[in-house]
Amino acid sequence: MFKRFAAIILVFSSIFLTPISVFAQAGAVSETYSSDDLVNTGNKFFGEVAQGLAALVERTVSQYGLPNAYILGQEASGALFAGARYGEGTMYTRNEGQRSVFWQGPSIGFDVGGDGSRVMMLVYNLPTVDSIYGRYPGVDGSAYVIGGLGMTALGYNNIYIVPIRSGIGARLGVNVGYLKFTKAPTWNPF
Repeated sequence: MFKRFAAIILVFSSIFLTPISVFAQAGAVSETYSSDDLVNTGNKFFGEVAQGLAALVERTVSQYGLPNAYILGQEASGALFAGARYGEGTMYTRNEGQRSVFWQGPSIGFDVGGDGSRVMMLVYNLPTVDSIYGRYPGVDGSAYVIGGLGMTALGYNNIYIVPIRSGIGARLGVNVGYLKFTKAPTWNPF
């Protein structure tokens, strides 16, 4: 049973962690952020817990390229095999300004615990700011008792979102789920 679940996780991971390139089109969110921009912003946002942030950002940029948007926010999640995640933040783009966004989503898997996190999401291939609204499936794994720093990748319709989380709580497991981005907060994770 565990081997099948692990195989499913590997398949989903390979789909969502393949390298991508950032593209530009007329009227698109096209200007990107450099690694230095992201690390400096992340250090200000995460504060003292950001020691591993530079390595995560460098790894993400080397695999996916430079993002054309990013989101800074906070979220809370919990799971007992099935779980939910809720968050809110501000999306930043170079040529389209800032916008408030909210996200929520269900998950299912071998996952137990709860956490609260500050999150920086790197957004790739975002053609317009309204394109962020939708469901982004992905695989997530966590293993920490007091706190930790981690990342995952989500993708839909050639738009990729890489959340980098710095959280506190107790969490152990692997799950499959999605995040749904909306213009207004909602308690419905679906």
